[in-house]
Amino acid sequence: MEKPKKEVRILQTELRVRRDENNPVKIEGYAAVFDRDSENMGFIERIAPGAFKNALKKSDVRALFNHDSNIILGRLSAGTLELKEDKKGLFMSVTPPDTQLVRDMVLTPIERGDITQQSFGFNIKTDEWKNLDKDVPTRTIMEVNELFDVSPVTFPAYPDTEVALRSLDDIKKDAAISAKDSAIRAMAKTRNMECDILIAERTDGGLKR
Repeated sequence: MEKPKKEVRILQTELRVRRDENNPVKIEGYAAVFDRDSENMGFIERIAPGAFKNALKKSDVRALFNHDSNIILGRLSAGTLELKEDKKGLFMSVTPPDTQLVRDMVLTPIERGDITQQSFGFNIKTDEWKNLDKDVPTRTIMEVNELFDVSPVTFPAYPDTEVALRSLDDIKKDAAISAKDSAIRAMAKTRNMECDILIAERTDGGLKR
């Protein structure tokens, strides 16, 4: 079975640096928010509450900067990245390395308000499509299969929707085939009823015109 392919989404979020006396500096914010409509990506997307629950049990998520694996801010298995679901969404808290690069390129721009968006990479286990007859269908992510990374981003790229759009095409094809099959079955049922009527009329004494 082919492994689900990675998708990437961007969120305008409250991203902040938390500095507490005698504690390491942390970067905090929501990597995803539940039941919030996305921008128009050829479809509208929202994430159902609980969508990350199972993925968090098996994913060793990394926190990166600008999705650059050379600039790793934290990792779930190392205890330097914390991810948890609450009523609002997927909350992230990362303890980044205490280096000059991170202070200059990540922490200071976030504190200045220069970096305000996050991105996350994932693949899907279950989704639901609605309003397929509309110009802009709606996709709800019901369950994430695996969460790869969360990443504060300077210039968020346009969301990678290739996988989702391919899924939408498949759903529409399936719906068209189902509709065609239903029409064929309805026609066959009508013809069978007509035949039954003709047989009954002949049995009762001939065709009635």
